[in-house]
Amino acid sequence: MKERAKALRKAGNLSEVLLWNQLRKGQFKGLDFDRQKIIGNYIVDFFCAEKNTVVEVDGSSHDDKADYDAQRDAFLAGLGLHVVHILDKDVKQDMAAVMGFLMQQMFPDPQGAVTWDSSRCLGHSR
Repeated sequence: MKERAKALRKAGNLSEVLLWNQLRKGQFKGLDFDRQKIIGNYIVDFFCAEKNTVVEVDGSSHDDKADYDAQRDAFLAGLGLHVVHILDKDVKQDMAAVMGFLMQQMFPDPQGAVTWDSSRCLGHSR
């Protein structure tokens, strides 16, 4: 499993690399993210331990893996992790919207006020 995670980090798809460039080295609100992190029997795209959050970039490779993704998300949720899905095309087309969506997901307003229009980003959380 470690070798697979290492290979995924090395290969990386464009959207993951683009998002990683925004998340790495504490660039996003000073948070520390791991890339291609092993959690249980799964490898997640990005993991932030401080916020108990997994970020997955979903592209066409996820189209035929709905059952697998649902099982993985249920397992992660069972560990108390918040799973956020971002669409591959959103990362490529509107990084500002993606980062705003992540901000909203990881730093929700305690009063429930909408501080950013999440309808601009097609990502979703589970």
